Amino acid sequence: MGWQNSAVNGILLLDKPSGFTSFDVCAVVRGMLHTKKVGHSGTLDPMATGVLPILVGSATRALDLIPSHDKTYVAGFRLGITTDTLDITGNILSERHADVGEEELRAAMDLFRGDIMQVPPMYSAVSVGGKKLYDLARQGVEVEREARPVTVHRLTLDSYDRAGASGVLTVSCSKGTYIRTLIDDIGKELGCGAVLTSLRRTEASGISVNSCITLAEAQEYKDRGLLESRLLSVDRIFDEYPAVYISENQAVRFSNGATLALERLQPPFVGDVRQSEKLSSDKYPQDSLYRVYSRADKTFLGLGVKKTDELRVMKRF
Repeated sequence: MGWQNSAVNGILLLDKPSGFTSFDVCAVVRGMLHTKKVGHSGTLDPMATGVLPILVGSATRALDLIPSHDKTYVAGFRLGITTDTLDITGNILSERHADVGEEELRAAMDLFRGDIMQVPPMYSAVSVGGKKLYDLARQGVEVEREARPVTVHRLTLDSYDRAGASGVLTVSCSKGTYIRTLIDDIGKELGCGAVLTSLRRTEASGISVNSCITLAEAQEYKDRGLLESRLLSVDRIFDEYPAVYISENQAVRFSNGATLALERLQPPFVGDVRQSEKLSSDKYPQDSLYRVYSRADKTFLGLGVKKTDELRVMKRF
């Protein structure tokens, strides 16, 4: 079957399996939907599972605009081991007996809640001097990395086996937080080291893993000719922005890249509720973003940004 370029558009919410890179998953979806334009939001390591939004067709234009949501992970760990990758898949650098009590562990965890500084791991997609850290790491090269601010909103100890020096954490954190590094830092604080043994992302981009399907389920939908029915409209990922509905003439102008006068626009919707004030009101700050729809057929046209007395095109879909 030939490749399609524009017939298939939307977002497929997948529960990534372990053992696949995020790129691998994109390749599988590309084959299932027979379309070239496929991307993903929020890279997951091969060992990790969970929420991985796959953007298809015109939805790939949203990759650099997806709102920065907090993420939630369930992470397994083991004390007494360190590796070069900071997870159990790496080469062991040190191994020792770790007899750490639960109170001691909780006290160490207390130091890593809130706003903290974190050094990205060498095995990561962060670029230094134009080169990916994981490429340098595979060459046996380690470079200096600057610590970056991240926020750990919630860090709970779900279970802990002192005899096995292992347990499970739940972490809610800002974008850019490395769970491997968090566990490694806790291990350093305890003086025994620690490694990530499993990782499951349960929420990302405002999406719960309960809304996702597995690759096996996606294959079943494909076999029944129903996979495209699982694609969400790209506007789903911009739900947090108010919605503006415009006339047919305004829709033509917007679709052609023209600006729209704020005074001529109806008040926006927040959720399902129409607001009482027009977009020109000071209630709506400059540079704020809006989902723009055709009033006639409710078609999502793109994102607009408020600039002085105009609504300008931020991105058309």
